Amino acid sequence: MGENIRLTASDGRMLDAYRADPVHERKGSVVVVQEIFGVNGHIRNVCDRYARRGYAALAPALFDRVRSGVELDYDEPGIAQGRELAAAIGWDAPVRDIRAAAEALRPDGKVGVVGYCWGASWVWVAACRLEIACAACYYGRHIVELLNERPQCPVIMHFGADDASIPPETVNAIRSAVADVPIYVYEGAGHGFNCDRRKDFRADAAGIALDRTLALFDEHLR
Repeated sequence: MGENIRLTASDGRMLDAYRADPVHERKGSVVVVQEIFGVNGHIRNVCDRYARRGYAALAPALFDRVRSGVELDYDEPGIAQGRELAAAIGWDAPVRDIRAAAEALRPDGKVGVVGYCWGASWVWVAACRLEIACAACYYGRHIVELLNERPQCPVIMHFGADDASIPPETVNAIRSAVADVPIYVYEGAGHGFNCDRRKDFRADAAGIALDRTLALFDEHLR
């Protein structure tokens, strides 16, 4: 459904991205920010699903600054490699790449951002630093470390109640720090509950979270 394109960030670095456009009416545009596993088949499918819902979706390959063509498996070696790549990139360069993706979509109107796992923490940073219309964060483990910044647009967050890497006290700390941000916690859901390629996939939680995310987009991207 989509195609691979090239983006150029503000520092001149080029990176790959996957873009999917709606066949019929366009409701808006969203940047899809990857997990630590790269712009893999799952992230491309996420873009395709948003396109079927009427949103142009663009996923920048944030790991291209370290290694191009990264698509990791959902297993322990994949997790280890993903964490190494994320650490190598740091916390500044991905902002430029997300901005480049947003600028590529901006000629068609307002742009939202959605991200998963590692990408969700970067969605929070993007909501605080970039000119975007709205943002949705799925199980962002590092958000609690970034609460010194405040979002400049509407944000919602999704967490699994049984996420061992993001315990209830972490979610409560985020809720206390940003009381105006809607935070949804899904009973029986673990980390990665939105990904149908992971053992923690929960179709019921993923469906409700998607409905809430689409409601956010429908309100702020038209």
